[in-house]
Amino acid sequence: MSTNAFVPKVKPEHVVSFGDAIFAFAITFMTLSIDIPDLPANLTESQLLSRLYDLYPQVESYIISFAVISIFWVSYHQVFNFIKESHISMVYLNLLFLLFITFLSVTTSLVINYGSYQIPYVLYCILVIMTSSLLALIWWFGTKDYRLIDKNVHPLFIRGLMVNLLLVPFVFAISILVSFFDLDIAQYFWLIIVPLNIAVRRKYKH
Repeated sequence: MSTNAFVPKVKPEHVVSFGDAIFAFAITFMTLSIDIPDLPANLTESQLLSRLYDLYPQVESYIISFAVISIFWVSYHQVFNFIKESHISMVYLNLLFLLFITFLSVTTSLVINYGSYQIPYVLYCILVIMTSSLLALIWWFGTKDYRLIDKNVHPLFIRGLMVNLLLVPFVFAISILVSFFDLDIAQYFWLIIVPLNIAVRRKYKH
C-alpha cells in the first residue's frame, strides 16, 4: 500500500474558511485601533466638527490598511480558488501567512498612533513585504506540483498571478526608500499597484 495514503492533509476549503475568519478578525481588531475621544456633552456643533476632524489622520491610516488587507484577501482567494489539493507544508506556510495578517493589525495601530514617524511606517512596510512574499511562495509551492492545482489552469495565468503577487513586495520596498525623502508621498505610493496590476492582467491575458 502506498505510504501517501497516510500523509496528513487538510482540505483546501477548510484552509480557506479558517483564512477568512482570520481576515475578519484582523479587520475587526484594526477598527478598534481608532481612538474615539471621550467628548463632553456640552460641545457646540463647530467644536464637535473640529474634534471629529482631528480623527482624520487615524481614519486615513485605517482606510489605507483596510485597502492593503483587502488586496491580500482578494489575492488569497485567487490563489486558493485554483488549488484543489493541499500539502501539509503548504498548510504550515498558510498558517504563517495568516499570522502575519494578524500582525498587520498591530502595526496599523502603530501607524495610526504615530503616523508622523518613519519607523512605524517602515515596520508596516516590512511586514507587508514578508506577508506578500509568503503568499507568492504558497502559489509557487502549489504550482510547482501540478497535482495540487486545477489541471485546466492556463500557464499564462499561473505566471501572471505570480507577477501580480510579487508586485506588492516590490512596490512596498520602493515606498520604504521614498519614505526617507517624503513620508506623505510614501504612504500613498502603494496606489501604483492598481495600474501595474491592470497592466500585468493585460499582458498575461489568456
